[in-house]
Amino acid sequence: MKISKIYLLPLILIGGFSVDAQQKDISSLIDTKAFDPTTLIWFNSPASKWEEALPVGNGRLGAMVFGKPSEERIQLNENTYWTGGPYSTVVKGAYKSLKEVQKKVFEGKFLEAHNLFGRNMMGYPVEQQKYQCLADLYLSFGGEDKVTGCKRWLDLETGTTTTTYTKAGVNYRREIFASTPDQVIAIRITADKPASISLQSNLHGVRNQTHSNYATDYFKMDGEGNNCLVLTGKSADYMGIKGALKYEARLHAVSAGGSTSIQNGIDLVIKNADTVTLYFVAATNFVNYKDVSADAHKRVGAYWHAIQNKAFGEMRSAAIGDYQKLFNRVSFHLANTEASYWPTNQRQQRTQGAPDPSMAALCYQFARYLMISSSRPGNEPANLQGIWNQDANPMWDAKYTTNINLQMNYWPVESFNLPECAEPLVKFVKEITDDGAKVAKEHYNCRGWVFHQNSDLWRVAAPMDGPTWGTFTTAGAWLTNMLYEHYLYNQDTAYLRSIYPVIKGSAQFFKDFLVMHPNGKWLVTNPSTSPENFPLREGNKPYFDEVTGSMIPGTTICAGSSIDMQILYDLFTFYNSAAKTLKVDAAFADSTIKTRDKLVPPQIGKDGLLQEWADDWGQLEDKHRHLSPLYGLYPGNELWVKANPALTDAYKKVLDERGNGMNGFSRAWKMCLWARLGAGDRCDTIFKGYLKEQCFAQLFAKGGSALQVDATFGVAAGISEMLLQSQKGFIEVLPALPTEWQDGEVKGLMARGGFQINMQWKNGRVAQMEILSKAGGKCRLKLSGDARGVVANNASAVGLQYNATGVAEFNTVKNGLYVVKVE
Repeated sequence: MKISKIYLLPLILIGGFSVDAQQKDISSLIDTKAFDPTTLIWFNSPASKWEEALPVGNGRLGAMVFGKPSEERIQLNENTYWTGGPYSTVVKGAYKSLKEVQKKVFEGKFLEAHNLFGRNMMGYPVEQQKYQCLADLYLSFGGEDKVTGCKRWLDLETGTTTTTYTKAGVNYRREIFASTPDQVIAIRITADKPASISLQSNLHGVRNQTHSNYATDYFKMDGEGNNCLVLTGKSADYMGIKGALKYEARLHAVSAGGSTSIQNGIDLVIKNADTVTLYFVAATNFVNYKDVSADAHKRVGAYWHAIQNKAFGEMRSAAIGDYQKLFNRVSFHLANTEASYWPTNQRQQRTQGAPDPSMAALCYQFARYLMISSSRPGNEPANLQGIWNQDANPMWDAKYTTNINLQMNYWPVESFNLPECAEPLVKFVKEITDDGAKVAKEHYNCRGWVFHQNSDLWRVAAPMDGPTWGTFTTAGAWLTNMLYEHYLYNQDTAYLRSIYPVIKGSAQFFKDFLVMHPNGKWLVTNPSTSPENFPLREGNKPYFDEVTGSMIPGTTICAGSSIDMQILYDLFTFYNSAAKTLKVDAAFADSTIKTRDKLVPPQIGKDGLLQEWADDWGQLEDKHRHLSPLYGLYPGNELWVKANPALTDAYKKVLDERGNGMNGFSRAWKMCLWARLGAGDRCDTIFKGYLKEQCFAQLFAKGGSALQVDATFGVAAGISEMLLQSQKGFIEVLPALPTEWQDGEVKGLMARGGFQINMQWKNGRVAQMEILSKAGGKCRLKLSGDARGVVANNASAVGLQYNATGVAEFNTVKNGLYVVKVE
């Protein structure tokens, strides 16, 4: 592209757009194909199972809505309702076995090292706590009259889900939203003829029916007055940890016309009403990971007292206004086709044969919707299922898996222009350093803090699930790197100062923990693992593991896995930069760079692939789902910094070997990696396969067969990388644009350095571009050919400066808007 001029304009806000908070007749817009296919998920039938329901959430409360006309089910969650209570899995004196474990690893006695680590260095209990379902709300409308014209949708512009249908000549509408300002889930039922709404409502508790040995999650269902249902209960004991959480949930009914009563002590019955509004409020006694002293009853009472005199319209407007302040920061459009207006499940399954570029924009905006709905300041971070879970025993406990999944949840949060939504993750990492410091001392005899492959609401940090997974010591360092990336986007030194102890503590641990490899050249982690992958090495075969009580394919324990080395390369680099920015700890900061330079460098194996381990091993499992040896390509930095043609070929060979398939999170990571390599069409192929095979109808991701949110976010991160990259110290636009995305527009996308980007492109080339400098400072753009430009600042023209690689640079002022005109 050729840049003719860059102008500094007085306008500050870009990327925003407003949506009328009043109800839209979306049903008619669907019929006339007049809706925006990038912001509406819709179906012409109810959900047949939980995995097809539509989500709403306010960061704390979540609901899955089925949209069934005759008997609606709304499954409910509160994000602090887990099994157990405050506890720690630290084993005192576990470090006494560390030297022997390290010795056996270096001697190649991997099974002996595995068993010794499992017997003496695992946390106890070996497993952790589970995220729980809070309640189910059932609305029975009775009658067997034929229902016609059923539609249900999730409007991403307003954050509301709606069901409409016609029954016995009456048009019914149910709208549901989760309000952050009022901390309530509201359900509004209307009809176009008076006295047409009759229903029976029940608020059910959920108890663990599978494992009677810890079915201690008791609850009570009661009615109160003539219009309220009350559910009270406690969390389950699990793994010897007493259930310490108490909860209360209330459903209040407000109707116009008709009658309202409580029958049989638990049935809310409404007859012949004109309109019905149901308000759901809930809370637990959770204060933080070590304090459960709150009063759930008082909390719920306060929520209800604050809203009981508010009009529904006032609450709806406040909820939508709050939501749109975040959602409206980014708009994204690609070309629409006839297929773009089909029901979402048809778009999803037929995208291979029916071109529909805007489906990618819908997935992107749905991921932003989930981020806003499941990760708000003051709440818990999004877990494996966000905040939505119907099970007492969810897959992988729906907790915080940190060898990829939690990290992937937050990969796109910065480019999404949703920095507030990162706050729960920042809080999580700060809090886990508490137990992490105890683990560092007792399990490794090191300073600082360390965290492994999994955690839960209670912030435990010791190795868990068995040595096959538990020897991943760099999960905390990975999360620390993400905290520093947050700074790279916001450039806020006050924030950097607040996370500095976290970064330093992680650097201190690994300064102490790293040991010299027998070759005398490298510092390595030992024990180590490359997450969940079993190396093909002599004697590595299935055996019965005493910790898990099950057969496993082999051992994973090793020294100096590639992902460990790449994570620590970033950790020491980021720590050094943070110390210099804050002008502290100069000597220690310099020493971390010396340590960094002794880590195992990227290596190419005999098969031409980038090595996954310090040793040149293959893998037992073909096309393994994790892409661990490519961490330094995405989301990390080392493989960028050290890239050369031979290494780049080695990266591609790893990706080619593992193919385009596997679990949802694996496909999402592959999209991100290929985007970094500029392969837009390969990204698009993987994306379409993900939609068809690893994505539910409403665009939640699959983790194999289970609903998860990680790949929903990871795919969106991949789309961001296809449109904009900034990891190399400059902004590069459209670095991996697929052939089918030749025309499009995005507004509000964020780049490192605090730059917000608006751009349009036609025929695969940028046509217009705006840059808002939120932090000020130097902006660097990669321009092609001999393009030159002018910065107009107070009518004074300033020429652009170009470095040797053709990157243009110009100074910016805070909140200055720069318009790039392209010829």
